[in-house]
Amino acid sequence: MEKRILGLDPGLAKLGFGTIIHKSNQPQQQDISVEMVDFGVISTEAGAEMGQRLRTLYEDLHTLIKDLQPDLVAIEKLFFYRMGNTILVAQARGVIMLVLAQHNLPYLEFTPAQIKQALTGYGNAEKYEVQQAVARELDLDYIPHPDDAADALAVALTALFQYL
Repeated sequence: MEKRILGLDPGLAKLGFGTIIHKSNQPQQQDISVEMVDFGVISTEAGAEMGQRLRTLYEDLHTLIKDLQPDLVAIEKLFFYRMGNTILVAQARGVIMLVLAQHNLPYLEFTPAQIKQALTGYGNAEKYEVQQAVARELDLDYIPHPDDAADALAVALTALFQYL
């Protein structure tokens, strides 16, 4: 059995994405493998009007879902940084949730602490420790870049570890 998980790290300037495939024996549910399919970011132009930036996220996310065909989506929950940034990320999350609903895709949400805990065993782990764990779990000899994409892969792995 194969399950394709799309991880998303919401943002307005950069929406990180990372897709993994988990393969297992159906009756025993033993892990056979997990492999990375793709990762990257959907970027919007900083000087563009807000509506255009949200439209870019909307259209590019539709294309991404069509191309990657995930069975499940995992999203990092909104974390409060600065009020201005939080509002921008919340707007991007609204677009994400709309696109997922239009594709009838199930999703799970995780806090940053849940993601750190799942990958490192420590909810206050440093970002680099999480990135190292992503590379280790996916048997990569490099840390995926940019950070938004590595974070999205971490979210996808968290869904795998927590719920599959």
